[in-house]
Amino acid sequence: MAAPVAPMTERAVRNVVFVDGVRTPFGKAGPKGIYAETRADDLVVKVIRELLRRHPELPPERVDEVAIAATTQIGDQGLTIGRTAALLAGLPKSVPGYAIDRMCAGAMTAVTTAASGIAFGAYDVVIAGGVEHMGRHPMGEGVDPNPRFLADRLVDTSALVMGQTAENLHDRFPGITKERADSFAAASQAKYDAAVKAGKIGPEFVSVATRSAEHGWGLATADEPPRPGTTVEGLATLKTPFRPHGRVTAGNAAGLNDGATGCLLADEATATELGLPIGMRLVGYAFAGVEPEVMGVGPVPATEKALQRTGLSISDIGLFEINEAFAVQVLAFLDHFGIADDDPRVNQWGGAIATGHPLASSGVRLMTQLAHQFAERPDVRYGITTMCIGIGMGGTVIWENPHWNGGDK
Repeated sequence: MAAPVAPMTERAVRNVVFVDGVRTPFGKAGPKGIYAETRADDLVVKVIRELLRRHPELPPERVDEVAIAATTQIGDQGLTIGRTAALLAGLPKSVPGYAIDRMCAGAMTAVTTAASGIAFGAYDVVIAGGVEHMGRHPMGEGVDPNPRFLADRLVDTSALVMGQTAENLHDRFPGITKERADSFAAASQAKYDAAVKAGKIGPEFVSVATRSAEHGWGLATADEPPRPGTTVEGLATLKTPFRPHGRVTAGNAAGLNDGATGCLLADEATATELGLPIGMRLVGYAFAGVEPEVMGVGPVPATEKALQRTGLSISDIGLFEINEAFAVQVLAFLDHFGIADDDPRVNQWGGAIATGHPLASSGVRLMTQLAHQFAERPDVRYGITTMCIGIGMGGTVIWENPHWNGGDK
């Protein structure tokens, strides 16, 4: 006779905190970019080592998991990069790791997946992040899309070309003109430039030694993509590569970039035990699917779902970090929620149009910036990080400011 099965013990959900985040400076993809001859996995190694260097109070053996995202998991971004980068970074061999992919939201998904494990009690401390070396591995390298996507008309032919999906979004929302998109893009460049000069952007960087067969050794200490001094008049002259007489240009979209990000996540009690700082508390998150042809609208239903599940409203959000894959995508989000194009709560230090968007790494860049903004804004209680995702998705994470002083937001 089989022994009776013991009843399951109820398990309390634990608070998850964002301890700290770092990133490499972002580079331009291609043979002239700063990381043209630097391996993708070495970028991740730099990030992991920097997190440990900044937090000597964390014994390396206390790291329970390393989750690293990459969109193109091939070559030096393959071979279960979470595990291989952990080994290369010198973490104990007892620390496991894995790779994860949700295209642009790879690092965001690494965070939410690992955070769920912390909340459940499977982990106490996790390193999560992402990398994309678009110079070595262009998006879509080596993929073989099933022909039924087009033969069965499951998606429009434009669905796999992100720039064309942005043009489709302009079609769907004709009030979002090219002029509005260019104005938003110029503002992003200006805000980023001001943030760098004020020392807001830069403290999260880990410098990276670079090698060039032509120029020798160098040191990457600043983002390569930004174009300070960008004007609306200058943007108006750029070509529209995705459609004749279109609205999407290299100036009102993020470029092709290389870079890596990483962060420390922990159970709040463990963070307190170890003396780790608490940058943000995780409130909730959601992912949502939309038509792949207009993937840029994905943050709207993802945000609605996250707000509904946490019992919050858009008026509760005091800071927004929205990934600027394309200006039109951010503007569609703002219009939906009745937020002005120049609302100071939105991307106050600029965004991906200026700093770049190395696909799977960008989610943690958003989170790191939000955590730094929280530290300066004790009057703000809640903030969100949100982004559109290729193949028709959106992701949103809601965070609480641990420095909140009881103000309205």
